[in-house]
Amino acid sequence: MRAVIHHEFGEPADVLGVEEVETPTPGPGEVRLRVILSPIHNHDLWTIRGTYGFKPELPARAGTEAVGVIEELGEGVEGLTVGQRVATGGTFGVWAEQVVTKAAGLIPVVEGLPDEMAAQLVSMPFSAISLLHSLDLKAGDWIVQNTANGAVGRMVAQIAKARGIHVLGLVRRQSAVEELAAQGIDNVVSTDADDWRDQALAIIGDGTVVAGVDSVGGPAAGQVLSLLSENGTLVIFGSMGAGKLEIGAGDLIFRQATVKGFWGSVVSKTMDAETRGALFGELSRYLADGTLTLPVAATFGLDDIVEAVTASDSPRVGKVLLRP
Repeated sequence: MRAVIHHEFGEPADVLGVEEVETPTPGPGEVRLRVILSPIHNHDLWTIRGTYGFKPELPARAGTEAVGVIEELGEGVEGLTVGQRVATGGTFGVWAEQVVTKAAGLIPVVEGLPDEMAAQLVSMPFSAISLLHSLDLKAGDWIVQNTANGAVGRMVAQIAKARGIHVLGLVRRQSAVEELAAQGIDNVVSTDADDWRDQALAIIGDGTVVAGVDSVGGPAAGQVLSLLSENGTLVIFGSMGAGKLEIGAGDLIFRQATVKGFWGSVVSKTMDAETRGALFGELSRYLADGTLTLPVAATFGLDDIVEAVTASDSPRVGKVLLRP
């Protein structure tokens, strides 16, 4: 079978290639999937660069989320069948024609859900809804998030709206405000305007900003913190390569704010089965009724991996997908 592999860490377009490898055999508690579609996430690209929290041994495969069809069951696997369509969001090396994964982590895909949506079901949507769940928000609360035009940002806005939670989105260019408005996402401010903070405060009005989500790092973290209400929580979701946070001591002290990190893969693994099932059920309802949308920017074959990662690293609306 064919798989995407890199022999060194570096820019994905420079180090990735497709190679012939042995078809894997599932062990006890595992299944072998035939991959249908797999999205390219930022954390996939950071892993290839060697800058993510998980650093694989070289040579390494790539990709972490996919929708596929079960081809073979390992010993002791129950509740799944050959030919069943499932999604996985925690299997490393899914940019391949076949992959072996633990059966316990698979999510059965409901009939009628398109492959393009099923391929994106776990990592980003579940991270978004888990993030909101972890903040213990109630209807009427406000949260602030930057990279509001990113995949997770769009999902947070859509899910929060369905739950009656208000979201103020921050972006770095005015055109992104218009892009989000076209998707039905409002209350967005571009920080390239001199009066962006005044605009943001006017939108919030007398509301209480319970939490802020920073996915950029650097001075952008301080921008989010500056909008929190007293006793608010600043959640660090990502850093976009910034590496460090620049936050004002006064904002931190006088708002009596809490700063904490959020890593979706760890949260997912430690969440109890009942809560996990309930959140996936909520996601399924939102996808079925159109509350939550998962746009696709482009789809590439494995042989076009260089073009695919280049497209994923460029401005776009929606995910770039790989089809083995």
